[in-house]
Amino acid sequence: MPRRIDHRAVRSGSIFIALSLCCAAAVAERVAVGSFSSQGLDDWRHHSFSGSTHYRLVDAGSGDVVRAQSKGAASALYREVYVDLRRTPWLHWRWKVDRNGTIPNVDERIRSGDDYAARIYVVTRTGPLPWQTRAVNYVWSNNQPAGQRWPSAFTDSSLMIAVRSGNAQTGEWLEERRNVREDFARFLGNGIDSIELIALMSDSDQTGTSVAAEYGDIFFSSN
Repeated sequence: MPRRIDHRAVRSGSIFIALSLCCAAAVAERVAVGSFSSQGLDDWRHHSFSGSTHYRLVDAGSGDVVRAQSKGAASALYREVYVDLRRTPWLHWRWKVDRNGTIPNVDERIRSGDDYAARIYVVTRTGPLPWQTRAVNYVWSNNQPAGQRWPSAFTDSSLMIAVRSGNAQTGEWLEERRNVREDFARFLGNGIDSIELIALMSDSDQTGTSVAAEYGDIFFSSN
């Protein structure tokens, strides 16, 4: 005898599947950039501007992080990676500057004071030539108030944004979240759809001082 089909059950099942697909689509997209705790420094490269900041993996208790130490040096750890900011505009990272580790009595807006214990910058290409780029630098400022912004002392194609400032929260792990696409549009006057490079950098070549910081995992997400 043919089995009778319960159309109400079929409809309920269809609704359940539709809801499940909807919920799955609503889950935040995520693009891993620096999975230091699981993949180390794979795909990351070193570039020196003046001497070499020492970057190495250390155990932070809950996984590996990058420890950066600079003694009068300036070099970056960077990764070339394409990120579609229309889909995943939010940049997330963790960082910690050594206690009382910012640089006192400097003006970061001029070349002689352009040093930071910690910074993360994102770069987009604006043309085919290597120097045709725009960048936003998220810095742990020495003395500019959090939220302040100013052009780089070295190039007008790069903007500095103070995410943290001074020594009040040094020695603590802090989590950050920035909408990179909105920051480019708001502060540089042009919206961008993607970035092609991200770097972290602790530098002290201009002041000849010593700074140290640690960086946790870095990723982009849709929210």
